[in-house]
Amino acid sequence: MIDILLQPFQYAFMNNAFVMLMIIAVPTSLLSCYLVLKGWSLMGDAISHAVLPGIVIAYLLNIPLIIGAFFAGMVCALLTGFLAENSRVKQDTVMGIVFSGMFGFGIVLYTKITTDVHLDHILFGNMLGVNANDLWASGLIAAFVSLVIIAKRQDFLLHAFDPIQAQAVGLRVGWLHYGLLTLISLTVVATLTAVGIILSIGLLIAPGAIAFLLTKRFERMLPIAVAVTMFSGFAGIYISFYIDSAPAPTIILVLSAIFIAVFVRSGILIKRQTARAEPLRQ
Repeated sequence: MIDILLQPFQYAFMNNAFVMLMIIAVPTSLLSCYLVLKGWSLMGDAISHAVLPGIVIAYLLNIPLIIGAFFAGMVCALLTGFLAENSRVKQDTVMGIVFSGMFGFGIVLYTKITTDVHLDHILFGNMLGVNANDLWASGLIAAFVSLVIIAKRQDFLLHAFDPIQAQAVGLRVGWLHYGLLTLISLTVVATLTAVGIILSIGLLIAPGAIAFLLTKRFERMLPIAVAVTMFSGFAGIYISFYIDSAPAPTIILVLSAIFIAVFVRSGILIKRQTARAEPLRQ
């Protein structure tokens, strides 16, 4: 029985998948808290989809794919900000147009080239195929993003809640705004190999949403989000081994199940609090 339970850890590709998950769990979880508070969930979705043309162009230029992905993500972020500030169209509409346009452009480019890079690996990741170079690249990016967020967490928090107050106290709002967009782009690049373009948005939204439902204090949201992501990632990879499924979608399913459970729990607690308050009102 013990041998069966420990079987996944006997394979190098499974151990690499577990390590990759622990690497990307920290930056995605930390960022997700700010994205949820700031209402930027769609921004993470936009950047994650918009990196596809950068990946294809990087392949054509024979440069590392992560470089192309990063610059494409930054182009999407900057273009979205420029259009939102210089038009009457709301930001969410602009993001939808920009990311769908860039994603469509990337698909067209991909169909016109001959490559041994499978589109499924780009869209959905290939966590079981990560190697030492992937671990190092994602690890360095994740460490940089995590350190910046932790060092500037109070500044990012004030900017998320009240940009006007942040500017009044002397913070460089512009730097914080585009700095956060840069961190999102870097994080999407770090998760590219593991979970791909489409599923990366799940790691950038679900942990923060779950933590938001579990606590009212932001300083507790950050560690809760990280713990939830690590647990979901470990469970998703472990379960995928026995049901013969892809790890990344299984991780997202576990995160979704946890969110539903937490959502139901919070609804029950609200009803109980309301019921207790009724006699006091009467």
